[in-house]
Amino acid sequence: MRRATLVLQEAGVESARVDAELLAAHVLGVPRDKLLLVSTLDNEDLFDQLIAQRAQRIPLQYLTGEAPFLGVTLRVGPGVFIPRPETELLAQWAIKHRPATAVDLCSGSGAIALALKHGCPNATVTAVEYSADALKWLHLNGDGRIEIIEGDIRSVEIPGPVDLVVCNPPYVPLATPVAEEVRFDPPGAVFGGADGLELIPAVIERAAGLLRPGGWFGLEHDETQQLTGLLEPDFEDIMARVDLAGRPRFVTARRKA
Repeated sequence: MRRATLVLQEAGVESARVDAELLAAHVLGVPRDKLLLVSTLDNEDLFDQLIAQRAQRIPLQYLTGEAPFLGVTLRVGPGVFIPRPETELLAQWAIKHRPATAVDLCSGSGAIALALKHGCPNATVTAVEYSADALKWLHLNGDGRIEIIEGDIRSVEIPGPVDLVVCNPPYVPLATPVAEEVRFDPPGAVFGGADGLELIPAVIERAAGLLRPGGWFGLEHDETQQLTGLLEPDFEDIMARVDLAGRPRFVTARRKA
């Protein structure tokens, strides 16, 4: 474990020790907190191979095939955006509203939609995604628990009205420096043009059309973006919200009557 941690540290992996432990747990088929109970590593060659791949900055989640997200274990791999912990804050906000009907635009792996369904079992949750690669993972994760609509959020038919709309769209400005691992994410799920706002106006317009009067909208965005002006025509009670590091991370608003 010390050797594996050193390899990852030298490769620039910030969470070297944690990643080494998670990969060992994956190889052994045990939870990470049970590693101390295991006396030998049965498949050291596989472990070394995974450590070498992680040292190439291949995302940990692609190597294990799983990404935990707010009580839900998602299956992920090449072609789908890996959900980040900061997006859990948006999902938690959505769950608190206890919607009967909800739509997750730009759903990707289905992280927000499935977390919402997990937290509100009686809700009807619809996930919308256009990428063929991402849809493979969305259908795998959805497994009949949520409704899935395949198509571009700007034009595909989505039943409404609904109580709540959430979205984690591609919003990173093209010139923004990103971690090495991000190059493995689909660029179309990360970058939103020069200013990151390429898709966001369409997302806001679609949300306004889907929501019932008084319905709630939550939208993740880049910390450099100010979205109040785009929201004001159709929304009120607009509130900027921050992530655990205190950075602007998502905005919430209520559909005007």
